[in-house]
Amino acid sequence: MMGTLAHKHALVTGASRGIGLAIARALADEGARVTLAARDPVALQEAQLAVGRGAHALTIDITDGEAVQRAFADAVQRSGGIDILINNAGQAGSAPFVKTDAELWQRMIDTNLSGTYHCIQAALPHMLAQGWGRIVNVASTAGLSGYRYVAAYCAAKHGVVGLTRALALELAAKGITVNAVCPGFTETDIVQEAVANIMRKTGRNAEEAKAELAAHNPQGRLVQPDEVANAVLWLCLPQSSAMNGQTIAVAGGEVM
Repeated sequence: MMGTLAHKHALVTGASRGIGLAIARALADEGARVTLAARDPVALQEAQLAVGRGAHALTIDITDGEAVQRAFADAVQRSGGIDILINNAGQAGSAPFVKTDAELWQRMIDTNLSGTYHCIQAALPHMLAQGWGRIVNVASTAGLSGYRYVAAYCAAKHGVVGLTRALALELAAKGITVNAVCPGFTETDIVQEAVANIMRKTGRNAEEAKAELAAHNPQGRLVQPDEVANAVLWLCLPQSSAMNGQTIAVAGGEVM
């Protein structure tokens, strides 16, 4: 049987692992043709095989606006357009604010916020031309509240939430919805890096470090990538057209 998203082409950034790969699988399971985009060609090839169903791989650095335009143009030519854009690629860097130098600050903005901007700029013309589209930005609970020692990351993710809301209003009458999903601490490579950082700075073991992160979630656990993917999938369905400009926290009640 054909899925609800049959005949739709979805492009997912940061799709080689973690949340991005889970989203790509969920969209493919629902019938979409999926292009997986990321920087690491080896990891992308493995993800492409994992998703199957004719998924394509696209090696890009989303911080390079011109490269994004070229790569998205190729994807449009190959697949006839981009109906669904999932801006999942991101990076987290931590430091006390007084030690947050200009390089760290700019890297967080370039990857998490400007990268989202570049991808929307490249995908939006086709959506406008056809009068239909779904844009889902994977932000973070850090885009809805503050966390210590990640000021640059929080600022960038707050920017993603602001961009989501502004663009949702601008496109509301054009058949295109723009929403954000805001995961809490999720069992991904980024969280593994956070665990390693806690261990290095505090001397705690891996189990204790992971428990510290899980404690942010009232359910006392880390979110799983598939749980985030399910929320993203729902926002992409044709039946979800009334969902626009929303920031949905997938965090067990951490943010309400």
